[in-house]
Amino acid sequence: MSEHTAAVDWERGDKPFGPDYDRTHVWTFDSGVTVPASSAPGLNGDPSRVDPEEALVAALAGCHMMWFLFLAQAEGLVVDYYSDDAVGTMERVDRGIQAITRIELRPTVEWSGDAPTADVVDRLHHEAHRRCNIANSIKAEVTISSR
Repeated sequence: MSEHTAAVDWERGDKPFGPDYDRTHVWTFDSGVTVPASSAPGLNGDPSRVDPEEALVAALAGCHMMWFLFLAQAEGLVVDYYSDDAVGTMERVDRGIQAITRIELRPTVEWSGDAPTADVVDRLHHEAHRRCNIANSIKAEVTISSR
C-alpha cells in the first residue's frame, strides 16, 4: 500500500462570499510543486488555471503513458517520443449531477529503428490500460485511439 498526498488551499480574502465567490485555489504536492487551480471556466472558474476535470484527464493520460513506456522498454522497444491529446467528456448522469463519463486517450508514438506492428502497439496500450492505477480507480469509460 502507498499513500499519495496533495494539499488544497483556498482563501476568501477580502472578497464577498456570495454566488460569485472566487474559485481560484492552489494545489500543493509533497514534492513542493504548486499548481494554480480553479473550477472549470463554465463554472465561474479562471481559464488560466488547471481545473479538476482536466487534471483527472491528465492524470489518466500520464499514468497510461508511464505504463506504456515501461512495457515498451521491457520488450526491447525504443520510444523516441510520446504525446497524447486526451479528451474527457462531462455529461449529466442524474438530476443536477455531472461526471466525466468518457475519456479518450489519443496517443502518438514515435519509435527508434523499426516500429512495432500495429498489433504490438495495440497490445502494449491494452496492457498499459489494464495496469494503470488511475484507470483502475475511475468509473469513466476509457478508449484508446492510437495515432
